[in-house]
Amino acid sequence: MASFIPKLLLLISLFPLSLATRRLTELFIPPTTLMQYHDGPLLVGHIKINLIFYGKFTPSQRAIVSDFVASLSSPPAQNEPSVATWWKTTDKYYEKAKSKKSTLSLGSQILDEDYSLGKSLKQKHIKQLASKGDQMYAINVVLTAADVLVEGFCMTCGTHGSSKSSAPINGKHHKYAYIWVGNSETQCPGQCAWPFHQPIYGPQNPPLVAPNQDVGMDGMVINLASLLAGTATNPFGKGYYQGEAGAPMEAASACSGVYGTGAYPGFPGNLLVDASTGASYNCHGSNGRKYLVPAIFDPTTSLCSTLV
Repeated sequence: MASFIPKLLLLISLFPLSLATRRLTELFIPPTTLMQYHDGPLLVGHIKINLIFYGKFTPSQRAIVSDFVASLSSPPAQNEPSVATWWKTTDKYYEKAKSKKSTLSLGSQILDEDYSLGKSLKQKHIKQLASKGDQMYAINVVLTAADVLVEGFCMTCGTHGSSKSSAPINGKHHKYAYIWVGNSETQCPGQCAWPFHQPIYGPQNPPLVAPNQDVGMDGMVINLASLLAGTATNPFGKGYYQGEAGAPMEAASACSGVYGTGAYPGFPGNLLVDASTGASYNCHGSNGRKYLVPAIFDPTTSLCSTLV
C-alpha cells in the first residue's frame, strides 16, 4: 500500500440539506490543519446500505452498484487489492476516536422507474426519496438516472446528509444517513466521470477505459465510494473533517483525484490495467468485478492512502 500527499486538493462545498458534496470545479491550497475529529458520533453498528434507483437503469447497471456495495463487506478476496481492503482504511478513524465500529451490508433495492417526482429534482426531493428506505441503522443511497436533472448537478457530483425517521421507531425518532449520486453519462461527465471521460478543465489526456464498460455507472461508483467514506466518518457533521464545517474535506474527498501512486492534477496515478479489455482499475470486487475507488486520507499518517 502506498501513501502520499497530493499537491492539490479539490474543494468540497456545503449544499443545502447535506453535510458535504463532491465538488470538482475548484482547486485550492489545502489548509494547514490536518484531519480533525470534532467529538461527534460516527456510524456504528450493523448498517444496511439501501439502494433507491430513480429513473431508468438496466439490470446490468444496477448490478454494477449492488456488487460494489456487497464488496465492501466481502470476506478476504482471492484477488487483491480488493474493495473490502480499501474500506478497512476507515477503521483507523474509529480506532483513533476510540469508537465502536460499523459493519456494512447490502440492504434492499427500491426501483422508481416511473419518475414519481418528475425528471427535475431539488434537494428536498432527494431527501424525500431517501426516506423510502429503512430509517434506522441505514444509509439510503438515491441514484438518479442519466436523464434526471438534479438541483446543483454539474456543481456537485453527489451529496450526503442525514434525516430523522418520519415516525417513531420503538418510541423514538432515529437519525439515518443518506447519499445522492447522479449518473453523469450525459451531464458533466468531464467533472463527475473523470478519469473515464476527458476532463472539462486541465490537460486533455485520453480518458481511461471504464472497468465495467459503462462510463456513467463507473463514475457513479467513484462518487458513491467517496461519499460512503465521508458518511461513515462524518455522518452528522461532528465527525472527522478538515477545514470549515460548511465546506468540509472528508475521508476520501480530501484526496480527490488521487487513485494510485504518482497522482497529480490531471493524472489519476499508476493503476492496474485489464489485459483483455484495457480497462483501468485499482481493486477487485464481488462477482469478478473490477472498480476504481479514490484514495482515503489516513488519519494515522496524514497521508492519502492508495491501494496501488
